[in-house]
Amino acid sequence: MNLEEEDAPMKLSSMTAAVGTCMLLASGAAAQSDDVTAEDLMQRLEGVAPSAVLENATLLHFPAEGEMMTLREGTNGWTCMYPGTDPMCADEASMSFLNAWMNKEDPPETLGFVYMLLGDEGASNTDPYAEGETADNQWVVAGPHVMIVGSQAQPMLDSYPQEVPDGANQPWVMWPGTPYAHLMVPVE
Repeated sequence: MNLEEEDAPMKLSSMTAAVGTCMLLASGAAAQSDDVTAEDLMQRLEGVAPSAVLENATLLHFPAEGEMMTLREGTNGWTCMYPGTDPMCADEASMSFLNAWMNKEDPPETLGFVYMLLGDEGASNTDPYAEGETADNQWVVAGPHVMIVGSQAQPMLDSYPQEVPDGANQPWVMWPGTPYAHLMVPVE
């Protein structure tokens, strides 16, 4: 077996994680056109991550009907998507973390990085599965930020607040006390 054949299960596992994660991300998303090209998606994602990340990333699309589509296979280990809301670019370790979250499994022993430099449309800071704002779930809409995720990030989380700072303009721990706790780092 050559090295490329040995890497095939890892690549398949990574794509499976990406598909699962993206299906979850798209579940609440507005319907998108079925005829999006890689070039169209690149324009929509402009600014979500540094251009060096985006230009060689795998691009995922979520059509209004049907399954998620890979518009372009990447070469740099990053996956970028715009599932109707919350555009992002995630490295392979982050995709594994997001897959574990989606499937309510223990996060892998990894350290991952996610770019969300276009911000997001909001999430609970306390409940990883909240679908909307409630009186007690610390709903926060974050501006441009990056996230450090994975179980190997846990030791650094003790140094940061467990609640969203006023204005959400300083780092904090999102989903504290859960296996999916991660560091939110505003960039503006």
